[in-house]
Amino acid sequence: MIPIEKVKKIILRHKSLEKELSSGQIQKEDYALKSKEYADLNDIISIAEEFTNFENNKKDLNVLINDKNIDDELKEIAKRELDELILKNKHNENKLKFYLIPKDEADSKNAIVEIRAGTGGLEASLFASDLFKMYEKVCHKKKWSIEIINISKSDAGGLKEVISLIKGKNIFSSLKYESGVHRVQRVPSTETQGRVHTSAATVAVLPEAEDVDVKIEDKDLRIDVFRSSGPGGQSVNTTDSAVRITHIPSGIVVSQQDEKSQIRNKEKGLKILRSRLYEFERNKRDEKRSKDRKNKIGSGDRSERIRTYNFPQGRVTDHRINFTIHKLDQFMEGELFDEMNENLLLQAQEAEINKLN
Repeated sequence: MIPIEKVKKIILRHKSLEKELSSGQIQKEDYALKSKEYADLNDIISIAEEFTNFENNKKDLNVLINDKNIDDELKEIAKRELDELILKNKHNENKLKFYLIPKDEADSKNAIVEIRAGTGGLEASLFASDLFKMYEKVCHKKKWSIEIINISKSDAGGLKEVISLIKGKNIFSSLKYESGVHRVQRVPSTETQGRVHTSAATVAVLPEAEDVDVKIEDKDLRIDVFRSSGPGGQSVNTTDSAVRITHIPSGIVVSQQDEKSQIRNKEKGLKILRSRLYEFERNKRDEKRSKDRKNKIGSGDRSERIRTYNFPQGRVTDHRINFTIHKLDQFMEGELFDEMNENLLLQAQEAEINKLN
């Protein structure tokens, strides 16, 4: 049961905002933010009021039901109304629980997605490439834009690493549960005896950070320039256009060499650095806030195995929620991404709701 005091605070906040917004004396810089909060509260205010009135309404109906001077027909009507009231209160409580789940301020942001080949050599790099193609197909279906920031290819068409920026509506909330180790089990094309090999790729999904989110001081940066190189050390650029940026306080290092221009490489490198710093600070804050709590959906740590793609059996299993889809080919085409994501989101919401009880 949600503490009634929490719900009463929602009603009081709604009244306070209504009075403030109608006064015409609100500061211009605060108006948009408070208007949005008021609009969000409008969606839940009638439910909050019904929830706070439940006990009084229940008491009134029980008085009717137990009144000896009331005829049986009216008592039956009161009993039906009481059953409906109890059922509706349960629905209202669930809606309020979802509303009271702490919001992640990063959910509405675009996302930087980093994919790297893990254990498994050439097969791991091929799988990293397959994962990137899958996310590309998801973006195409959802009409999200995807821009490659950095890419490092391996032999035979695989990828050692690819970093991309995905833009659209609420991108981070749609992709954040992809962070972790993705494991693949399949027979490589080079395997002559048909043995199944296991390899892995890591995925990191970071909210795109703006200048206002992370302030980077020039004095905290060490920037080194070097000559870009391709596979096997082959020079792809005869000038020192590649950039390595080290953020001295955190020790985070970003290298960027995709562009021929040193300035463009620096711009892209700073974009990645800003998002890594933003995520670093978010994680630090979340650890402090919930040091002893383990989220059912997983920590999102890149070292945590989250999913297995088993090609011989045609299935993909997410280990965090014990959810399996037996249509691996369709999943790799981006067809069933929403089904997987909705189950992850539902489990995460249920975990948060349980904390409110």
